[in-house]
Formats: sequence, structure tokens, C-alpha cells
Amino acid sequence: QVQLVESGGGLVQAGGSLRLSCAASGRTFNANVMGWFRQAPGKEREFVATISWNGASTHHADSVKGRFTISRDNAKNTVYLQMNSLKPEDTAVYYCAARSGSYYISVYLRDYDYWGQGTQVTVSS
Repeated sequence: QVQLVESGGGLVQAGGSLRLSCAASGRTFNANVMGWFRQAPGKEREFVATISWNGASTHHADSVKGRFTISRDNAKNTVYLQMNSLKPEDTAVYYCAARSGSYYISVYLRDYDYWGQGTQVTVSS
């Protein structure tokens, strides 16, 4: 069992930066693929970024590539999403997710077993 708690969201002007954190509890964090997803009002939840258990492999959605960076610190049981050059279209609730039972990173919501409660990111123009 893995419990996830996101933090770091807030209101920021376009062009600004935020760093989201996701603190995980549970003995298997180091073995989990982790991901970030987001859901804007009236839209489906979408993939943002994913990272392998050891941080060696990452993948970012095209819409955030070059602006967002996923990372993790297994000693702190925490995964991060550094968001730079934020745009109004990045406004959404951001969710952290953990995948158990596989070492492969994934862009698919269905592959993730545990989810946080989400943190709101609002980017003003």
C-alpha cells in the first residue's frame, strides 16, 4: 500500500515557476514507477511526466517538454515536478500517482494503482 500527498501548488503568473512535491508512504516506494498527471476543468485527466524507480528513465508529455522536469529522491520518499515557463493552459489540478508491480514507465492512467488527492495550479495571464 502506498499513500501519496501532493503539495506546492498555488497561483502564479504566466512565465513563473512552481515545484510540486509528492510525499509517499509505504515500504515499496523505491520500487514504484511514479507519474504526474493533471486535469483541467471540463477535461479528462492527462499524462504529464513519469519516472522509473531509480530515476534513470523519464518521459514528459510534448506539451510540457523543455519546461517541466520530473525527479525523485528515494531517500526522502518524494517525487518532484519542477515547472518553469508556466502558461495559462497549464492551469489544472495536478495528481501524483504510483505504479506497482512493474518497472516500466507508463503514460497511461490505467497503469497506476495509487493516486494522491491533487494540488491546484493556477496560472494567470
